[in-house]
Amino acid sequence: MSKLEESLALQLRAAKIDHLFEREYRFAAMATGGTGKGVRQRIKEAGLKDWRFDFCAIGSMFAVEIEGGGFVNGRHNRGEGFQADMLKYSEAMYRGWTVYRCDAGLIKSGKALAVIEMLVERGMGAVA
Repeated sequence: MSKLEESLALQLRAAKIDHLFEREYRFAAMATGGTGKGVRQRIKEAGLKDWRFDFCAIGSMFAVEIEGGGFVNGRHNRGEGFQADMLKYSEAMYRGWTVYRCDAGLIKSGKALAVIEMLVERGMGAVA
């Protein structure tokens, strides 16, 4: 887990909403029948990758993705990595997920937590 993920996890815990979120949720695997035997083949046949969300509230299909490396030419902001992320988010949203993207500045300032809390209040983090 990255330092940013750990920081957000601590903030969610302090806000007493960490119980709503699962970390490293394999949404592509779950969309194709779950984990276990044959998962890689099912994911491949569906034209997906073994994508994961950093945090997600499964019951409400609300995911939080942390975009790291913004100022160090990280994978998320170089051409191929950025394009791969957009495909992941597009597939997630096509399958009914709401994806909130945040970065180091939003996490460190507490603004990401404020947005997540607001979305949870509006029912995004509610378990269906």
